[in-house]
Amino acid sequence: MSNTTKLVIERIRGLCNERNITPNGLSYIAGVPQATIKSILNGETKSPELLTIKKLCDGFEITLAQFFDTDAFNNLEQEIK
Repeated sequence: MSNTTKLVIERIRGLCNERNITPNGLSYIAGVPQATIKSILNGETKSPELLTIKKLCDGFEITLAQFFDTDAFNNLEQEIK
């Protein structure tokens, strides 16, 4: 699993915790299937699609910029493969 994917998972979990939203609740408010959220949070999805992250952001009522505007993302080094 890439560092970026790990950060996405941590960010989603953190936002859920801050807002007292369960993954199932997020599924409902974001219009994203529960199975998709489960796959992301369990690390089964290697690279979550930007459109999916955008839908999750809509559910959290934040922008994509706000989602990615964290120290962890801002200090992320380029992954070369």
